Amino acid sequence: MGFADDHLIPLVDEGLGNSAYLLDLGDGRALAMDASRDLRALRAAAERRGLRIAFAADTHLHADFLSGAVQLGHDSGATILASAAGRRAFDHQRLTDGDEVDLGGLTLRALATPGHTDEHLSFLLLDGSGELGVFTGGSLIVNSAARTDLLGQERTEELARAQYRSLKRLTALPDQTAVWPTHGAGSFCSAPPGTERTTTIGAQKQANPLLTAPDEDTFVAQLVASLGTYPAYFDRLGEINRRGPAVLTADPMLPALSAPQVRALIADGGHVVDVRPATDYAAGHIRGALSIPLRDQFATWLGWLLPDTAPLAFITAEDQDLSEIVWQAYKVGYERLAGKLTGGMDAWLADGNPQATTAFLAADRAAGRPYVDVRQEAEFAAGHVPGALHIELGALNESAADAPTGPVVACGHGERAMTAASLLERAGHTDVAVLDGGPADYAAAQDLRLVQGVEDTRA
Repeated sequence: MGFADDHLIPLVDEGLGNSAYLLDLGDGRALAMDASRDLRALRAAAERRGLRIAFAADTHLHADFLSGAVQLGHDSGATILASAAGRRAFDHQRLTDGDEVDLGGLTLRALATPGHTDEHLSFLLLDGSGELGVFTGGSLIVNSAARTDLLGQERTEELARAQYRSLKRLTALPDQTAVWPTHGAGSFCSAPPGTERTTTIGAQKQANPLLTAPDEDTFVAQLVASLGTYPAYFDRLGEINRRGPAVLTADPMLPALSAPQVRALIADGGHVVDVRPATDYAAGHIRGALSIPLRDQFATWLGWLLPDTAPLAFITAEDQDLSEIVWQAYKVGYERLAGKLTGGMDAWLADGNPQATTAFLAADRAAGRPYVDVRQEAEFAAGHVPGALHIELGALNESAADAPTGPVVACGHGERAMTAASLLERAGHTDVAVLDGGPADYAAAQDLRLVQGVEDTRA
C-alpha cells in the first residue's frame, strides 16, 4: 500500500469527466482538491473517515463546473487555497509560484502552470522524504494536456505555448511522482478516451504523445489540432467562480407543479425539460419539451442547449432521483428550477392537454430517410454511415434549418439523438425519427460499410 492508497480518495464525476480528491491529513482533518458544488460524494467520503475538511484548494477557475470551495469554507471553516492571479472576490489564501502551505506533516507547494487558464496552479504534495505527488488540474493530464482555447481563439496559441512550458516544468519532477489530474476521459476540457485517471511523471514521459513532440511548435500544432467543441456554459462559469458561487443554506429542492402551472411557465418563456428515458419521451411528451434523459451526462447537455436565465420545469419518471436533477443543474450554474410536473404525462393528459410523439426506429426500419449524425466530430470521423449529414448536437440550435426533411437522427445509442430530435421539433421540423442504436447497427441492417474521416460529409 502506498501513500495514495492510504490517504488519497479520488472522487470521479463520470458525467463531466473530472476528478476531485479528498486528502486525509492523518489528524482528523482533510484537504479537498477541485471539489465541485455537488459535494455529496466528497462529504460522504469525509464522513466515512471521520474527517473535517480544513482546506479547499482549486487549481484554476474551472469552466466546466462551479467550485465547492466557497461552500466548504462556509460549512466547515475550510481555508480556501487558490491562485492570487485569479483575483477571486471572496476570502481565500492567495498563492503565488513557490508558496507553501503547512498541512501538518505534509506540505503543499504552489507551482504556476499556466496554459489551460492564465492563473492555473498545480499543487505539489511533499513530505520529509520528497515529492509524493502533484495535483495537476488542467495542465498535465493522462496522455494529454487540457485545452487552451477557453479564453478565446485569439489566445489559443499563446496559451498552448504556456502549456508547453508548464508541462516541461512538471516533467522535471522525479519519475516516481504521482500525477493526480482534475480533467480526465469524458471531459470537454480535452482529455483522450481511456480508463486511467491518475498516472506518474515517468509513465507520462513514455505514453503522452504531446511529451514526445520534438519541439514547441510541434507540441502547439498537435494540441491545437486536438481541440473540439465545448459546451456553451463553459463561457459563463469562470466568472461565477471568480466572484464565488452563492452559499446554499439548505439542499435545493424541486417543488411540485400542476399542469396549469407548467402551461403558464411555457407561456412566460420558460422551458420544459423531459428527463425520462428516450423510449418514454418518444411514446408521448409535451410539445416543445427538450428531451435530456437523466444520466451522468445530463449536466453537460443542459448547460450546452438551454440558457441559465429562464425557469425550467421537469417531466420525470416515477423512479427517478429528483436530487440528481437538482445537483447536476446546480453544479453547472442552473438555479431557476421551477419544479417538476406532479403526476407526469398522465397528469398533463388528464388536464386536457395534447401530447406529441417521436418515432424511435430499429435499424432495420430506418432505411430511406436522410441520416443525420449528431455525435462529436472525433466520433464521426472514427466511423460513420456513408452519406450521413453531420451536425453536432451542440450546434443544432443554430443549425436546425440545415437538417433535411423527414430525417432519422442518430448518435451512439439514442439518447443524444432523442435530444436532437426534440430540438428539431421545437424548431418546427415534423416527421423526425430517432435511430434506436448507433451507426454500426444501421450499417449492419442496411449491408453498408462505415467510412472514416470528415470529407464531403456536410451539407
